[in-house]
Amino acid sequence: MALRQEKSPFLQQVRNELRLRHYSLSTEDQYVAHVRKFILFHNKRHPKDLNTDDIRAYLTYMAVDQHVAASTQNTALSALLFLYRHVLNINLPFIDGIVQAKQPDRVPEVFASDEVKRILNNLQGPHHLMASLLYGSGLRLNECLQLRVKDVDFIYKQIIVHQGKGAKDRRTLLPASCIDPLKHQLEVSKLIFEEDRIHKIPGVYMPDALDRKYPHANKEWGWYWVFPAAKLSIDPRSGIKRRHHFQPDGLQRDPRPKQRPQSRSQSARLISTPPHTPLTHPATSRPTARCP
Repeated sequence: MALRQEKSPFLQQVRNELRLRHYSLSTEDQYVAHVRKFILFHNKRHPKDLNTDDIRAYLTYMAVDQHVAASTQNTALSALLFLYRHVLNINLPFIDGIVQAKQPDRVPEVFASDEVKRILNNLQGPHHLMASLLYGSGLRLNECLQLRVKDVDFIYKQIIVHQGKGAKDRRTLLPASCIDPLKHQLEVSKLIFEEDRIHKIPGVYMPDALDRKYPHANKEWGWYWVFPAAKLSIDPRSGIKRRHHFQPDGLQRDPRPKQRPQSRSQSARLISTPPHTPLTHPATSRPTARCP
C-alpha cells in the first residue's frame, strides 16, 4: 500500500482538505482523481480560472462521450463542488443544463436460501467467518474488515460499528453460530498481536487523531484488529509501516475456483450488500449463517 502523496502541490492541497474533514481514504482518492481529470479535460487550466460552464461541459462530456454511470457522474459533481467550496473558497451558483448519465432501471436480484448456503460453504477460514458476519450481522464489507477487538460484545451478543456509512455508529446482532468461530479468530489475532509487541511493531491506525489523545492506545489489545493482515504495510496517510486489517480484495477474490458458484456475481452481492437490502431474500426465510 503506497503512501498517498501528490506530485502536484494543488492536488495535495485538495487531499489535505479532505483529510482535514475526515473523509474516508476511498472518497479521498476518488475526489482527487476527478479533480485531476477535470483539470486535464480543460488543458491543465487552473480551476480558479474556470466557471460553471466549464463544469457543465465536463460533466456532460462524462455522460455523452464516456458513458459513465450516473453514480460516477454524481461523485464527480460532488468532488468539484468540494473543490470550489473548501479549497478555492468560491461559492458557485446553481449549475443547470447538465446532461445526466442515465440511471438504468434494474430488476432486483433476490437470494435463494440454497444460493447463500453454496456461497458460504465455498469459503474457508477467516473468509467464511467474515462472509457469515456480513450476512448474519448486516455489516458492510469495510465495517467487517475494520472491526476492533473492543467492538465485539459476547455478553450481549452484539457488534458495535463505529464510523459506519455517514460516519454514524450503530449496534448490530452477533449471530449465535458465529460466536465460537469468532472467539477462535480472536485467539489467532492475539498471537499476531503479541508477536507485534515482541518485535516492537508500531501500533495500529487510530481514527480521528486518537493516537495523539491516547498515545499508547494503538498498542493495546482492545484496539487491535479482529482480522489482522498477514503482512505489514505502509500506512497511506502517515507513511508508517504497521499492521493493517484484511484487504477487501482478499475476500472478494474468494470463493475458490474448485467450487465456484453458478454466478460470480452471487458471491460479490453477498460480500458487498448487507442483508436488509432488496438483493437478499426475506428475513423470514433466511438460513442461519453457519460458521465452521
